[in-house]
Amino acid sequence: MKGLNLKACLVLLLMVTIMNTESRQPVLHRVGGGKYTWKPNVNFTDWAFHEQFYVGDWLYFGFDKQLYTVLQVNKTSYESCNSKCFIKNITRGGRDVFNLTEAKPYYFISGRGYCFKGMKVAIIAQDFPAQTNGSLPINISNGASNPATKFNMLVMVASALAWIHL
Repeated sequence: MKGLNLKACLVLLLMVTIMNTESRQPVLHRVGGGKYTWKPNVNFTDWAFHEQFYVGDWLYFGFDKQLYTVLQVNKTSYESCNSKCFIKNITRGGRDVFNLTEAKPYYFISGRGYCFKGMKVAIIAQDFPAQTNGSLPINISNGASNPATKFNMLVMVASALAWIHL
């Protein structure tokens, strides 16, 4: 009987941990705020200041590929608009995406002299913060109003009970 109670406690703890796991869908950020806003005379610094970037998010650069490019560069090249020593050329078809894979600063410029016309942006990607709202770490009601979540919880409870009675 002790083994059965221990199994039940472990299964319950596992279920609560799974249900309380913080998750976030990646976000697609349209650089500059619009569909085709990778162009001169857009305040990319102001745009980036009002956005929050997390690891896993995507940047969308919409532009005329005949005129502009998107180059990932280091901080020094960003500050001096040096397009010769780029890390990666993002330019493909004028509707290009870049995945923020690490928590770090990213720097992008446009070559062909357009960086000097303001076509550059610095972005700081950060890890998604854990939920810290002052509540206890066990919050079973988290998202329980969602029918899919209720169904998943029901399946987990049924599975756990079947496993316990084995």
